[in-house]
Amino acid sequence: MHKQANAVPGWDLSQIPLDAIEVSRVKPQEDLFYLVTAASFIESGADLYTGNLAGYFDGDDEVTDWLTNRWQVEEMRHGRALRAYVCHVWPEFDWERAFAAFFADYAQQCIVDAFEPTRALELAARCVVETGTSTFYQALAAQAVEPVLAGITTRIRADEINHFKHFYRYFRAYREREAPGRLRVLAAVGRRMGEARSGDGECALRHAFEVRQPEMQGDRAAFQALNKRLGQQMKRHYPVEMAVKMLLKPLDLPPRFAHALQGPLTRALGLALH
Repeated sequence: MHKQANAVPGWDLSQIPLDAIEVSRVKPQEDLFYLVTAASFIESGADLYTGNLAGYFDGDDEVTDWLTNRWQVEEMRHGRALRAYVCHVWPEFDWERAFAAFFADYAQQCIVDAFEPTRALELAARCVVETGTSTFYQALAAQAVEPVLAGITTRIRADEINHFKHFYRYFRAYREREAPGRLRVLAAVGRRMGEARSGDGECALRHAFEVRQPEMQGDRAAFQALNKRLGQQMKRHYPVEMAVKMLLKPLDLPPRFAHALQGPLTRALGLALH
């Protein structure tokens, strides 16, 4: 691998017109509050998981340089933008306290031992994570009726797709070195998909819920009802075809076979989400 320049292009918080937010339009949308707040927590924890991942790739200067100087910077930028939105629309919410509780909990889960056993497999798993974030922000942008939030989520989506492309490129390089085999890659993809269903998002949502509604702290049924409702809401806007195409990439299937699978898998996933 050759070392590359990692200057961070794009946008920053100064380009987010917070004063233009239609607060009265968005403030009553409790579900939107939880979706944006949970996302802001996860993005704001980027320094922890970037440090762990950079340590895992210690010795590969290109990957660690990109992780530290590009990926982490952009993820933290996402966190600042989402946090600014939450604090502007819902200033009564104690974001700092809720995030501190989330981070303490999340730090126990985000450990190197949870990574895949080889670098190639971990990079395949990272492609799954970036598929999840890209499709999440596309779905969130699709349902954002407030223009400033729609702009933020569209920008973040573009960054996340670019992150996927980088992880996929690094995966291909390590695949050539380690030759993990398609079944092992498929297993890694499946494991990370399973973790995503009950991982970071649920942890972030729970801490937002407990601070937002302290009288319901410990009410598992109320939290699960909220979690289910948000999931159903996101499913209505979920870009199924985009997700299938991205998830198939690390499997390196013959083009004709991959193309033939896309239709049935898209229909199957679409049915599963409804």
